[in-house]
Amino acid sequence: MTDKTIGIIGVGLMGHGIASNIARKGWQVNFLHHEGNQPVADLEAMGARRFDDRAELARASDVMILCLNGSPQVEAVMLGAGGVLEALRPGSVVIDCSTAIPASTEAIGAKVAAAGSRFMDAAMTRTPLEAAEGRLNLLIGADPALYAEMEPLLETFSENRFHAGGVGAGHTLKLLHNFVSLGSVLLISEAAACASASGIAPEVLVDVLKKGGGYGAGLDRVSPYLLEGDTSRLRFSVANAHKDLSYYGQLAADQGASAGVATGVLTTLAGLMEAGHSARFLSETSSLLGGKPSKS
Repeated sequence: MTDKTIGIIGVGLMGHGIASNIARKGWQVNFLHHEGNQPVADLEAMGARRFDDRAELARASDVMILCLNGSPQVEAVMLGAGGVLEALRPGSVVIDCSTAIPASTEAIGAKVAAAGSRFMDAAMTRTPLEAAEGRLNLLIGADPALYAEMEPLLETFSENRFHAGGVGAGHTLKLLHNFVSLGSVLLISEAAACASASGIAPEVLVDVLKKGGGYGAGLDRVSPYLLEGDTSRLRFSVANAHKDLSYYGQLAADQGASAGVATGVLTTLAGLMEAGHSARFLSETSSLLGGKPSKS
């Protein structure tokens, strides 16, 4: 597949890792210039081409990868005058790696199919560190034949791939994953805030959780902050967490599923945003909720 040209919109913390791994492994990469991009000198040194217009980017690419913040951004990029949809090559492929509302994803997928192209969602889990290392997890919604065709490309920037079903299933699975993952981090952070107020040392709390039922990836990512004030393992903003949990709430409502716990998590995030903490990292929430790390 390395004869295919890959266009990328969204060269941020995650998208830059995706782009660099694809370019490093032999594909021609095109990318859309945007002020939110990470520095791209390394990509250009590997032969990546910059485009200032998304329609021109789509016309010059066989596969378009979207790595955007959410459904409003995906819809803005894909639809309307000058959007990607009207410029897609016949038979081209759109891979949406964003976190998105499944109903929106399904609608965009149908429009892409009607335009003579193909669509798949490949939502990401893990962090910018794994993105840079080419070790993301991808949660995929696609026709099985399209997934098989695209797998060599997906392998360049992912370690594990989970084919969840048809279009929209990958984004559904991502919302389920993020509800559990982000909810776990907030649960631990709230407990850590209470522990601090109660005089329990953070190293004791972390130790007992690691050796008991509280252990998991959430603790691994938040404990460096609890112990040393280090946010590097979870640089995910309160605002992004609120957005993801809002999407999960919409999914649960669409499916008629219970969302009591999710509502509690979302209320906590909304309170943090109202207090002016939207841009703070989720790893810091124990302090924002009243506790303090032992070091800073």
